[in-house]
Amino acid sequence: MMTISCEIGTVDDVLKIDKQITEFDQPANKASLYKRLEHKKALILIARYHGKLAGYKIGYHVSDNEFYSWLGGVAPQYRQLGIATQLREKQEAWALQAGYSVVTVKSMNRYPAMLQLLINSGYKINGYQDNGNADNSKIRFIKQLG
Repeated sequence: MMTISCEIGTVDDVLKIDKQITEFDQPANKASLYKRLEHKKALILIARYHGKLAGYKIGYHVSDNEFYSWLGGVAPQYRQLGIATQLREKQEAWALQAGYSVVTVKSMNRYPAMLQLLINSGYKINGYQDNGNADNSKIRFIKQLG
């Protein structure tokens, strides 16, 4: 039986998982995470698979109705187990309960699995940030909650 749990986590938990995610250009560091999250109402979720840190999802308050799903990932050895879906669902449920009506997220063409997950989960494209080439440009998604 598969045992996945999602719970509130810490920046230190995120750093332990993030260094395993090779797709990221550079691993997150404590200073940059704290700088992005300071003075914001934020949610850090971590997932464990059979007790071991497997994934994370970080989001924060943008406005009274918008919660931004900023950063997340699942360590390669724990992919295809539904961990990203469980983290997303828990984040969306938390955001709805906290009074937000939409969740927004940005991703890039170079992360096709993430794009597919977002589309399959009811997110709709609502913006594009041109960063010079198609792989590094950001696609903005939005999902209505409730």
